[in-house]
Amino acid sequence: SPTEEPQAPEEPQAPADTAPAAAAPEAVGARPAPRPRPMPRPAPRPHTPAAAAPVVPAAPPVDARDAAEAAAWGRVDDDGTVWVREATGERMVGQYTGADREEALGFYVRRFLDLQAQVALFEARLPQLAAKEIDQTLTTLTEALQEPTAVGDIDGLRARLERLTAAADERRAQAAAERESAKAQAVAERTAIVEQAEKIAAQDPSRTQWKQSGERLRTLLDSWKNAQRNGPRLDRPTEDSLWKRFSHARTAFDRHRRQYFSELDASQAQVKTAKEQLIARAEELSTSTDWARTAIAYRQLMDDWKAAGRAARKDDDALWARFRAAQQSFFDARSAQNAEVDAEYGENLKVKLALLEEAEKLVPVTDVKAAKAALRPLQDKWDAAGKVPRNDVQRVEGRMRAVEQAVRDAEQAAWHKTDPEKKARAEGAAAQLEASIKALEADLAKARDTGDDTQIAEAQAALDARRAWLDQVQRTARD
Repeated sequence: SPTEEPQAPEEPQAPADTAPAAAAPEAVGARPAPRPRPMPRPAPRPHTPAAAAPVVPAAPPVDARDAAEAAAWGRVDDDGTVWVREATGERMVGQYTGADREEALGFYVRRFLDLQAQVALFEARLPQLAAKEIDQTLTTLTEALQEPTAVGDIDGLRARLERLTAAADERRAQAAAERESAKAQAVAERTAIVEQAEKIAAQDPSRTQWKQSGERLRTLLDSWKNAQRNGPRLDRPTEDSLWKRFSHARTAFDRHRRQYFSELDASQAQVKTAKEQLIARAEELSTSTDWARTAIAYRQLMDDWKAAGRAARKDDDALWARFRAAQQSFFDARSAQNAEVDAEYGENLKVKLALLEEAEKLVPVTDVKAAKAALRPLQDKWDAAGKVPRNDVQRVEGRMRAVEQAVRDAEQAAWHKTDPEKKARAEGAAAQLEASIKALEADLAKARDTGDDTQIAEAQAALDARRAWLDQVQRTARD
Protein backbone atom coordinates (compact mmCIF):
# COMPACT_ATOMS: atom_id res chain seq x y z
CA SER A 1 0.00 0.00 0.00
CA PRO A 2 1.07 3.59 -0.33
CA THR A 3 1.75 3.74 3.40
CA GLU A 4 4.45 1.06 3.41
CA GLU A 5 8.00 2.15 4.13
CA PRO A 6 10.60 1.24 1.50
CA GLN A 7 12.51 -1.91 2.38
CA ALA A 8 16.28 -1.85 2.76
CA PRO A 9 18.08 -3.74 0.06
CA GLU A 10 19.37 -7.18 0.99
CA GLU A 11 23.09 -7.83 1.27
CA PRO A 12 24.52 -10.52 -1.02
CA GLN A 13 24.84 -13.69 1.01
CA ALA A 14 27.83 -16.05 0.77
CA PRO A 15 27.56 -19.72 1.73
CA ALA A 16 28.57 -20.35 5.33
CA ASP A 17 31.27 -22.87 4.33
CA THR A 18 33.02 -20.58 1.85
CA ALA A 19 35.70 -18.06 2.81
CA PRO A 20 36.02 -14.58 1.34
CA ALA A 21 38.69 -14.04 -1.31
CA ALA A 22 42.19 -14.11 0.19
CA ALA A 23 44.01 -10.86 0.71
CA ALA A 24 47.22 -10.31 -1.21
CA PRO A 25 50.09 -12.28 0.42
CA GLU A 26 52.54 -10.14 2.33
CA ALA A 27 55.37 -11.95 0.57
CA VAL A 28 54.59 -10.58 -2.86
CA GLY A 29 53.58 -7.17 -1.53
CA ALA A 30 50.28 -6.91 -3.47
CA ARG A 31 47.42 -4.94 -2.01
CA PRO A 32 44.01 -6.21 -3.19
CA ALA A 33 41.69 -3.64 -4.69
CA PRO A 34 39.04 -2.57 -2.16
CA ARG A 35 35.87 -4.58 -2.56
CA PRO A 36 32.81 -2.33 -2.37
CA ARG A 37 29.96 -3.50 -0.29
CA PRO A 38 27.24 -4.59 -2.80
CA MET A 39 24.27 -2.27 -2.57
CA PRO A 40 21.60 -3.40 -5.13
CA ARG A 41 19.24 -0.67 -6.12
CA PRO A 42 15.47 -1.52 -5.33
CA ALA A 43 12.60 -0.53 -7.66
CA PRO A 44 11.14 2.94 -6.83
CA ARG A 45 7.73 3.16 -5.11
CA PRO A 46 5.24 5.57 -6.74
CA HIS A 47 4.02 6.90 -3.37
CA THR A 48 7.54 8.06 -2.32
CA PRO A 49 8.68 10.27 -5.14
CA ALA A 50 11.12 12.17 -2.91
CA ALA A 51 13.05 9.11 -1.76
CA ALA A 52 16.54 8.83 -3.33
CA ALA A 53 18.36 5.58 -4.08
CA PRO A 54 21.30 4.66 -1.81
CA VAL A 55 24.78 5.65 -3.15
CA VAL A 56 26.77 2.60 -4.40
CA PRO A 57 30.58 3.02 -4.21
CA ALA A 58 32.30 2.88 -7.57
CA ALA A 59 34.05 -0.42 -8.28
CA PRO A 60 37.77 -0.26 -9.07
CA PRO A 61 38.60 -0.28 -12.78
CA VAL A 62 39.17 -3.70 -14.30
CA ASP A 63 40.32 -4.85 -17.71
CA ALA A 64 37.13 -5.41 -19.72
CA ARG A 65 38.59 -8.32 -21.64
CA ASP A 66 39.82 -10.10 -18.51
CA ALA A 67 36.48 -9.47 -16.83
CA ALA A 68 34.55 -10.88 -19.81
CA GLU A 69 36.73 -14.00 -19.92
CA ALA A 70 36.24 -14.57 -16.20
CA ALA A 71 32.50 -13.92 -16.35
CA ALA A 72 32.13 -16.70 -18.94
CA TRP A 73 32.86 -19.20 -16.14
CA GLY A 74 29.84 -18.19 -14.02
CA ARG A 75 26.12 -17.58 -14.01
CA VAL A 76 23.47 -15.99 -11.78
CA ASP A 77 20.04 -17.47 -10.90
CA ASP A 78 16.91 -15.45 -10.74
CA ASP A 79 17.16 -15.33 -6.96
CA GLY A 80 20.69 -13.83 -7.11
CA THR A 81 22.59 -17.06 -6.47
CA VAL A 82 26.00 -16.95 -8.19
CA TRP A 83 27.62 -20.12 -9.59
CA VAL A 84 31.09 -20.88 -11.01
CA ARG A 85 31.90 -23.72 -13.39
CA GLU A 86 34.82 -26.01 -12.46
CA ALA A 87 36.10 -29.34 -13.74
CA THR A 88 34.00 -31.17 -11.12
CA GLY A 89 30.83 -29.25 -12.00
CA GLU A 90 29.17 -26.06 -10.84
CA ARG A 91 29.80 -24.69 -7.37
CA MET A 92 27.82 -21.99 -5.66
CA VAL A 93 30.03 -19.11 -4.59
CA GLY A 94 27.47 -16.74 -3.05
CA GLN A 95 24.15 -14.98 -3.30
CA TYR A 96 23.66 -11.40 -4.39
CA THR A 97 20.00 -10.43 -4.05
CA GLY A 98 18.30 -7.25 -5.02
CA ALA A 99 20.66 -6.51 -7.96
CA ASP A 100 20.82 -7.35 -11.63
CA ARG A 101 22.78 -10.35 -12.91
CA GLU A 102 25.64 -8.24 -14.35
CA GLU A 103 26.32 -6.49 -11.07
CA ALA A 104 26.11 -9.72 -9.08
CA LEU A 105 28.45 -11.55 -11.44
CA GLY A 106 30.86 -8.59 -11.63
CA PHE A 107 31.30 -8.62 -7.85
CA TYR A 108 32.68 -12.19 -7.89
CA VAL A 109 34.62 -11.65 -11.13
CA ARG A 110 36.58 -8.87 -9.43
CA ARG A 111 37.49 -11.32 -6.66
CA PHE A 112 38.82 -13.71 -9.25
CA LEU A 113 40.83 -10.96 -10.93
CA ASP A 114 42.33 -10.09 -7.52
CA LEU A 115 43.49 -13.69 -7.10
CA GLN A 116 44.78 -13.79 -10.65
CA ALA A 117 46.77 -10.56 -10.04
CA GLN A 118 48.29 -12.07 -6.88
CA VAL A 119 49.41 -15.18 -8.78
CA ALA A 120 50.85 -13.01 -11.59
CA LEU A 121 52.75 -10.87 -9.10
CA PHE A 122 54.13 -14.00 -7.43
CA GLU A 123 55.24 -15.32 -10.82
CA ALA A 124 56.99 -12.03 -11.66
CA ARG A 125 58.82 -11.80 -8.34
CA LEU A 126 59.69 -15.48 -7.98
CA PRO A 127 63.32 -15.15 -9.30
CA GLN A 128 64.09 -12.65 -6.53
CA LEU A 129 62.28 -14.29 -3.61
CA ALA A 130 63.93 -16.20 -0.82
CA ALA A 131 62.83 -19.71 0.11
CA LYS A 132 60.90 -18.55 3.15
CA GLU A 133 58.95 -15.98 1.14
CA ILE A 134 58.23 -18.56 -1.56
CA ASP A 135 56.81 -21.02 0.98
CA GLN A 136 54.66 -18.41 2.67
CA THR A 137 53.24 -17.13 -0.60
CA LEU A 138 52.53 -20.62 -1.98
CA THR A 139 50.72 -21.57 1.22
CA THR A 140 48.60 -18.44 1.14
CA LEU A 141 47.70 -18.76 -2.56
CA THR A 142 46.99 -22.50 -2.33
CA GLU A 143 44.58 -21.93 0.54
CA ALA A 144 42.94 -19.04 -1.32
CA LEU A 145 42.35 -21.22 -4.43
CA GLN A 146 40.86 -24.23 -2.66
CA GLU A 147 37.24 -22.99 -2.91
CA PRO A 148 37.44 -19.29 -3.66
CA THR A 149 34.26 -17.19 -3.65
CA ALA A 150 35.11 -15.91 -7.10
CA VAL A 151 34.02 -16.39 -10.70
CA GLY A 152 36.63 -17.14 -13.36
CA ASP A 153 38.87 -19.88 -14.68
CA ILE A 154 39.58 -21.28 -11.22
CA ASP A 155 41.02 -24.56 -12.58
CA GLY A 156 43.29 -22.66 -14.97
CA LEU A 157 44.52 -20.45 -12.11
CA ARG A 158 45.16 -23.54 -9.98
CA ALA A 159 47.10 -25.14 -12.85
CA ARG A 160 49.12 -21.96 -13.23
CA LEU A 161 49.92 -22.04 -9.51
CA GLU A 162 50.95 -25.71 -9.84
CA ARG A 163 53.41 -24.75 -12.57
CA LEU A 164 54.72 -22.00 -10.37
CA THR A 165 55.16 -24.56 -7.59
CA ALA A 166 57.55 -26.53 -9.83
CA ALA A 167 59.35 -23.29 -10.75
CA ALA A 168 59.50 -22.45 -7.04
CA ASP A 169 61.33 -25.73 -6.39
CA GLU A 170 63.97 -24.68 -8.93
CA ARG A 171 64.16 -21.24 -7.35
CA ARG A 172 64.61 -22.81 -3.92
CA ALA A 173 67.49 -24.89 -5.24
CA GLN A 174 68.98 -21.81 -6.89
CA ALA A 175 68.52 -19.74 -3.74
CA ALA A 176 70.12 -22.54 -1.70
CA ALA A 177 73.08 -22.57 -4.10
CA GLU A 178 73.34 -18.79 -3.87
CA ARG A 179 73.24 -19.02 -0.10
CA GLU A 180 75.96 -21.65 -0.09
CA SER A 181 78.08 -19.58 -2.49
CA ALA A 182 77.56 -16.44 -0.44
CA LYS A 183 78.30 -18.38 2.72
CA ALA A 184 81.51 -19.81 1.22
CA GLN A 185 82.60 -16.33 0.18
CA ALA A 186 81.71 -14.96 3.61
CA VAL A 187 83.73 -17.75 5.26
CA ALA A 188 86.68 -16.95 2.97
CA GLU A 189 86.44 -13.23 3.82
CA ARG A 190 86.18 -13.88 7.55
CA THR A 191 89.05 -16.36 7.33
CA ALA A 192 91.17 -13.73 5.56
CA ILE A 193 90.43 -11.29 8.40
CA VAL A 194 91.42 -13.92 10.97
CA GLU A 195 94.64 -14.81 9.13
CA GLN A 196 95.68 -11.17 8.93
CA ALA A 197 95.05 -10.79 12.66
CA GLU A 198 97.06 -13.94 13.39
CA LYS A 199 99.92 -12.65 11.23
CA ILE A 200 99.99 -9.40 13.20
CA ALA A 201 99.92 -11.31 16.50
CA ALA A 202 102.82 -13.53 15.36
CA GLN A 203 105.21 -10.62 14.68
CA ASP A 204 108.56 -10.46 16.45
CA PRO A 205 107.86 -8.12 19.42
CA SER A 206 111.30 -6.52 19.07
CA ARG A 207 110.46 -5.44 15.50
CA THR A 208 106.74 -4.72 15.84
CA GLN A 209 105.44 -1.21 15.17
CA TRP A 210 102.87 -1.32 17.92
CA LYS A 211 100.84 1.76 17.02
CA GLN A 212 100.38 0.83 13.35
CA SER A 213 99.70 -2.82 14.18
CA GLY A 214 97.13 -1.86 16.82
CA GLU A 215 95.31 0.40 14.35
CA ARG A 216 95.33 -2.40 11.77
CA LEU A 217 93.75 -4.81 14.28
CA ARG A 218 91.02 -2.27 15.06
CA THR A 219 90.30 -1.93 11.33
CA LEU A 220 90.05 -5.72 11.04
CA LEU A 221 87.62 -5.79 13.97
CA ASP A 222 85.43 -3.19 12.23
CA SER A 223 85.52 -5.32 9.07
CA TRP A 224 84.44 -8.36 11.10
CA LYS A 225 81.51 -6.46 12.66
CA ASN A 226 80.43 -5.10 9.28
CA ALA A 227 80.51 -8.60 7.75
CA GLN A 228 78.53 -9.92 10.71
CA ARG A 229 75.86 -7.21 10.39
CA ASN A 230 75.55 -7.00 6.61
CA GLY A 231 76.93 -10.26 5.25
CA PRO A 232 75.40 -13.72 4.99
CA ARG A 233 74.84 -15.60 8.22
CA LEU A 234 77.38 -18.31 8.93
CA ASP A 235 76.52 -21.49 10.75
CA ARG A 236 77.20 -21.20 14.45
CA PRO A 237 80.11 -23.70 14.67
CA THR A 238 81.99 -22.01 11.78
CA GLU A 239 81.43 -18.50 13.09
CA ASP A 240 82.35 -19.49 16.65
CA SER A 241 85.52 -21.20 15.45
CA LEU A 242 86.65 -18.20 13.38
CA TRP A 243 85.77 -15.75 16.14
CA LYS A 244 87.76 -17.75 18.67
CA ARG A 245 90.81 -17.57 16.38
CA PHE A 246 90.32 -13.85 15.82
CA SER A 247 89.78 -13.17 19.51
CA HIS A 248 92.82 -15.28 20.41
CA ALA A 249 94.98 -13.30 17.94
CA ARG A 250 93.85 -9.98 19.46
CA THR A 251 94.45 -11.29 22.98
CA ALA A 252 97.91 -12.56 22.02
CA PHE A 253 98.79 -9.20 20.44
CA ASP A 254 97.69 -7.31 23.57
CA ARG A 255 99.62 -9.73 25.78
CA HIS A 256 102.79 -9.36 23.69
CA ARG A 257 102.44 -5.59 23.71
CA ARG A 258 102.04 -5.43 27.48
CA GLN A 259 104.94 -7.82 27.98
CA TYR A 260 107.16 -5.92 25.54
CA PHE A 261 106.58 -2.54 27.15
CA SER A 262 106.86 -4.02 30.62
CA GLU A 263 110.26 -5.51 29.76
CA LEU A 264 111.24 -2.30 27.99
CA ASP A 265 110.36 -0.25 31.06
CA ALA A 266 112.38 -2.60 33.27
CA SER A 267 115.34 -2.54 30.87
CA GLN A 268 115.24 1.24 30.56
CA ALA A 269 115.07 1.56 34.33
CA GLN A 270 118.24 -0.56 34.61
CA VAL A 271 119.95 1.53 31.95
CA LYS A 272 118.94 4.69 33.78
CA THR A 273 120.42 3.37 37.03
CA ALA A 274 123.67 2.36 35.29
CA LYS A 275 124.01 5.75 33.61
CA GLU A 276 123.30 7.60 36.83
CA GLN A 277 126.25 5.70 38.36
CA LEU A 278 128.44 6.70 35.40
CA ILE A 279 127.34 10.31 35.85
CA ALA A 280 128.26 10.21 39.53
CA ARG A 281 131.74 8.96 38.62
CA ALA A 282 132.08 11.57 35.86
CA GLU A 283 131.09 14.35 38.26
CA GLU A 284 133.70 13.13 40.77
CA LEU A 285 136.41 13.32 38.11
CA SER A 286 135.31 16.71 36.77
CA THR A 287 137.56 18.59 39.26
CA SER A 288 140.60 16.35 38.86
CA THR A 289 143.86 17.93 37.71
CA ASP A 290 145.54 14.62 36.98
CA TRP A 291 145.03 15.35 33.32
CA ALA A 292 146.45 12.24 31.72
CA ARG A 293 144.90 9.62 33.99
CA THR A 294 141.57 11.40 34.18
CA ALA A 295 141.36 11.67 30.39
CA ILE A 296 141.91 7.92 30.17
CA ALA A 297 139.23 7.40 32.84
CA TYR A 298 136.77 9.52 30.85
CA ARG A 299 137.42 7.49 27.72
CA GLN A 300 136.54 4.35 29.67
CA LEU A 301 133.40 5.99 31.06
CA MET A 302 132.36 6.88 27.51
CA ASP A 303 132.81 3.27 26.41
CA ASP A 304 130.71 2.12 29.38
CA TRP A 305 128.05 4.71 28.52
CA LYS A 306 127.72 3.42 24.96
CA ALA A 307 127.58 -0.19 26.15
CA ALA A 308 124.83 0.60 28.69
CA GLY A 309 122.15 1.03 26.00
CA ARG A 310 119.31 3.56 25.90
CA ALA A 311 116.92 4.62 28.61
CA ALA A 312 113.55 6.22 27.87
CA ARG A 313 113.98 9.09 25.41
CA LYS A 314 113.12 11.82 27.91
CA ASP A 315 115.36 10.31 30.61
CA ASP A 316 118.20 9.50 28.21
CA ASP A 317 118.47 13.05 26.90
CA ALA A 318 118.57 14.47 30.42
CA LEU A 319 121.14 11.88 31.58
CA TRP A 320 123.41 12.60 28.61
CA ALA A 321 123.24 16.32 29.31
CA ARG A 322 124.46 15.71 32.86
CA PHE A 323 127.21 13.31 31.78
CA ARG A 324 128.36 15.64 29.02
CA ALA A 325 128.40 18.62 31.41
CA ALA A 326 130.67 16.80 33.89
CA GLN A 327 132.98 15.64 31.10
CA GLN A 328 133.08 19.07 29.51
CA SER A 329 133.94 20.68 32.84
CA PHE A 330 137.09 18.55 33.10
CA PHE A 331 138.22 19.06 29.51
CA ASP A 332 137.56 22.79 29.67
CA ALA A 333 139.75 22.99 32.77
CA ARG A 334 142.45 20.93 31.05
CA SER A 335 142.30 23.11 27.96
CA ALA A 336 142.63 26.22 30.09
CA GLN A 337 145.62 24.71 31.88
CA ASN A 338 147.22 23.65 28.60
CA ALA A 339 146.71 27.13 27.23
CA GLU A 340 148.55 28.58 30.20
CA VAL A 341 151.33 26.00 29.89
CA ASP A 342 151.59 26.52 26.15
CA ALA A 343 151.88 30.27 26.72
CA GLU A 344 154.72 29.66 29.19
CA TYR A 345 156.38 27.01 27.02
CA GLY A 346 156.11 29.29 23.99
CA GLU A 347 158.79 31.52 25.49
CA ASN A 348 160.99 28.47 26.11
CA LEU A 349 160.52 27.50 22.47
CA LYS A 350 161.84 30.86 21.33
CA VAL A 351 164.94 30.37 23.45
CA LYS A 352 165.57 26.86 22.11
CA LEU A 353 165.06 27.92 18.51
CA ALA A 354 167.71 30.59 19.01
CA LEU A 355 170.06 27.99 20.56
CA LEU A 356 169.42 25.68 17.57
CA GLU A 357 170.51 28.38 15.16
CA GLU A 358 173.83 28.68 16.99
CA ALA A 359 174.25 24.91 17.33
CA GLU A 360 173.54 24.16 13.68
CA LYS A 361 176.28 26.64 12.65
CA LEU A 362 178.76 24.12 14.05
CA VAL A 363 177.84 21.72 11.28
CA PRO A 364 179.61 20.58 9.23
CA VAL A 365 182.27 20.02 11.91
CA THR A 366 185.68 21.07 10.72
CA ASP A 367 187.30 21.34 14.11
CA VAL A 368 186.09 18.69 16.50
CA LYS A 369 187.56 20.24 19.66
CA ALA A 370 186.20 23.70 18.88
CA ALA A 371 182.80 22.25 18.01
CA LYS A 372 182.60 20.28 21.27
CA ALA A 373 183.68 23.31 23.25
CA ALA A 374 181.02 25.49 21.58
CA LEU A 375 178.30 22.86 21.89
CA ARG A 376 178.67 22.22 25.62
CA PRO A 377 177.41 25.64 26.85
CA LEU A 378 174.63 25.49 24.27
CA GLN A 379 173.50 22.16 25.75
CA ASP A 380 173.50 23.63 29.25
CA LYS A 381 171.38 26.56 28.10
CA TRP A 382 169.10 24.07 26.28
CA ASP A 383 168.41 22.14 29.44
CA ALA A 384 167.91 25.30 31.43
CA ALA A 385 165.41 26.69 28.92
CA GLY A 386 162.81 24.18 30.07
CA LYS A 387 159.91 22.49 28.23
CA VAL A 388 158.37 23.56 24.98
CA PRO A 389 154.76 23.03 23.77
CA ARG A 390 154.02 19.37 23.12
CA ASN A 391 153.48 19.88 19.41
CA ASP A 392 157.01 21.26 19.07
CA VAL A 393 158.91 18.82 21.30
CA GLN A 394 159.79 16.23 18.67
CA ARG A 395 160.74 18.81 16.08
CA VAL A 396 163.17 20.90 18.19
CA GLU A 397 164.60 17.94 20.10
CA GLY A 398 165.27 16.15 16.83
CA ARG A 399 167.22 19.08 15.48
CA MET A 400 169.40 19.33 18.63
CA ARG A 401 169.98 15.57 18.66
CA ALA A 402 171.12 15.82 15.06
CA VAL A 403 173.75 18.46 15.91
CA GLU A 404 174.98 16.39 18.82
CA GLN A 405 175.19 13.30 16.61
CA ALA A 406 177.13 15.20 13.97
CA VAL A 407 179.71 16.29 16.56
CA ARG A 408 180.01 12.73 17.87
CA ASP A 409 180.37 11.38 14.37
CA ALA A 410 183.08 13.88 13.60
CA GLU A 411 184.84 12.96 16.83
CA GLN A 412 184.62 9.29 16.03
CA ALA A 413 185.89 9.95 12.55
CA ALA A 414 188.87 11.80 13.92
CA TRP A 415 189.67 9.08 16.43
CA HIS A 416 189.42 6.32 13.93
CA LYS A 417 190.75 8.09 10.88
CA THR A 418 193.13 5.26 10.33
CA ASP A 419 190.79 2.56 11.51
CA PRO A 420 190.21 -0.16 8.87
CA GLU A 421 186.57 -0.20 9.79
CA LYS A 422 186.08 3.54 9.36
CA LYS A 423 184.82 3.12 5.84
CA ALA A 424 182.07 0.81 6.96
CA ARG A 425 181.13 3.13 9.80
CA ALA A 426 181.19 6.13 7.49
CA GLU A 427 178.95 4.30 5.10
CA GLY A 428 176.58 3.47 7.98
CA ALA A 429 176.49 7.09 9.08
CA ALA A 430 175.97 8.16 5.49
CA ALA A 431 173.04 5.76 5.15
CA GLN A 432 171.46 7.12 8.31
CA LEU A 433 171.90 10.68 7.12
CA GLU A 434 170.44 9.86 3.74
CA ALA A 435 167.35 8.35 5.45
CA SER A 436 167.10 11.42 7.65
CA ILE A 437 167.37 13.68 4.60
CA LYS A 438 164.46 11.81 2.95
CA ALA A 439 162.28 12.28 6.01
CA LEU A 440 163.16 15.96 6.21
CA GLU A 441 162.37 16.43 2.55
CA ALA A 442 158.92 14.97 3.23
CA ASP A 443 158.51 17.32 6.20
CA LEU A 444 159.47 20.26 4.03
CA ALA A 445 156.87 19.27 1.43
CA LYS A 446 154.18 19.09 4.09
CA ALA A 447 155.21 22.46 5.49
CA ARG A 448 154.98 23.99 2.04
CA ASP A 449 151.49 22.49 1.63
CA THR A 450 150.36 24.18 4.84
CA GLY A 451 151.89 27.49 3.81
CA ASP A 452 153.38 28.05 7.29
CA ASP A 453 156.52 30.12 6.67
CA THR A 454 158.00 29.32 10.09
CA GLN A 455 157.72 25.56 9.60
CA ILE A 456 159.06 25.87 6.05
CA ALA A 457 162.10 27.77 7.26
CA GLU A 458 162.78 25.33 10.09
CA ALA A 459 162.37 22.28 7.86
CA GLN A 460 164.66 23.82 5.24
CA ALA A 461 167.30 24.61 7.86
CA ALA A 462 167.25 21.07 9.24
CA LEU A 463 167.47 19.63 5.72
CA ASP A 464 170.42 21.85 4.84
CA ALA A 465 172.22 20.74 8.02
CA ARG A 466 171.73 17.03 7.21
CA ARG A 467 173.00 17.51 3.70
CA ALA A 468 176.09 19.30 5.04
CA TRP A 469 176.73 16.49 7.52
CA LEU A 470 176.35 13.91 4.78
CA ASP A 471 178.91 15.81 2.72
CA GLN A 472 181.28 15.85 5.69
CA VAL A 473 180.87 12.12 6.33
CA GLN A 474 181.49 11.35 2.70
CA ARG A 475 184.64 13.50 2.63
CA THR A 476 185.90 11.82 5.84
CA ALA A 477 185.31 8.43 4.27
CA ARG A 478 187.29 9.47 1.21
CA ASP A 479 190.16 10.79 3.32
